Amino acid sequence: MVGCMKIPFFNKRNKSAIGLVVGSGDDDAICVPGYTSLDRNPEIMTAVRRIAELIGSITIHLMESTDRGDVRIKNELSRMIDITPMPNMNRSFWMQGIITTMFLSGRGNAIVLPHTRGGYLRSLEPVAASRVSWEPIGYTDYNVLIDGRRYRPDDILHFAINPDPLYLWKGRGLHISLRDVADNLKQAQATTKGFLESKWKPSVIIKVDAMNDMFKDPAAREVMLNEYIKTDGAGKPWVIPGEQLDVTTIKPLSLADLAISDTIEIDKRTVASVVGVPPFLLGVGEYNKAAWNAFVQDMIRPIVLMLAQEMTRKLIMSPNWYLRFNELSLLDWDLKTISDVYGALSDRGFVTGNEVRDRIGMSPADGLDEFRVLENYIGWDYSNLQKKLIQPGDEE
Repeated sequence: MVGCMKIPFFNKRNKSAIGLVVGSGDDDAICVPGYTSLDRNPEIMTAVRRIAELIGSITIHLMESTDRGDVRIKNELSRMIDITPMPNMNRSFWMQGIITTMFLSGRGNAIVLPHTRGGYLRSLEPVAASRVSWEPIGYTDYNVLIDGRRYRPDDILHFAINPDPLYLWKGRGLHISLRDVADNLKQAQATTKGFLESKWKPSVIIKVDAMNDMFKDPAAREVMLNEYIKTDGAGKPWVIPGEQLDVTTIKPLSLADLAISDTIEIDKRTVASVVGVPPFLLGVGEYNKAAWNAFVQDMIRPIVLMLAQEMTRKLIMSPNWYLRFNELSLLDWDLKTISDVYGALSDRGFVTGNEVRDRIGMSPADGLDEFRVLENYIGWDYSNLQKKLIQPGDEE
């Protein structure tokens, strides 16, 4: 709990202390009481939402391991997992709900409850964190209670990040790492708002004779200001009694003097580092292609690998089938890079023309389903038969 403070100052005449309350609940308060939840912090929510949107956009492939390599399977199961995991929810929004729950309200855990009918998988229901409670059995086993009903780990999908130091099967999330940063960002926002709205930023201070009784009454002070200070137009001089009034100009503090912007930038970079996103996603710094691709490989890929492993071991019965997220689609490849890479692969007979067209978003064309190579790409055992190696006069 963040407390409010009192700033003491003294009356010079009677030496008595007077307390100035900061954050007492009025409009000028900049004190931030209470706990700051991660889902109420704009920077943390932005970082998590970006991760959730990216993972939600990745296609989920049902794959089969064969002697010739892994082959993609398209059937009703692959369609349900990749397109309609819930009757009233598409896969992208379904996955976003799982990721945001795991990072924020679930404190490192997200539960999905499969529903079957007649032995067939019908839907995968994401469960809100408020409906879930945990029942440890020793240190290596546990039950999950959903709305008070007990489920075994094999009956549900349990996605977790950042393992708990005691119960390794349970996620701990990022709350401990981001707690202080979230409080600092909220305090910085409250300070900025309070500073901009505060009325205690006068550029002119007028000293008055404290022995004059007329200045003790607010109405009398207003009359004095109207009589001596208020003018008909800007730039006109003030005419004031020298023995009663003394005018001093001051320069108020600005947000730059308080270094609020520097503090916010440091905290944003800390949030980006802990969550695992590039700082430019939070408005700090410029976009960097290498940093983006590293983010996909180092942050997104481990998460989707964890998701795929949990879904495969609990949803797929065949030992030769597995689920795979196509996270390579998130890499920042411009059209020229794709053309160069896949053009080279096509020239060497590794991909067909239609596979290249599919990668750049074009429809298939007739006659481009064959593997083709240039005439100078031959097997190594035929390299000595090239005519350019035979000199004039050679019999063979």
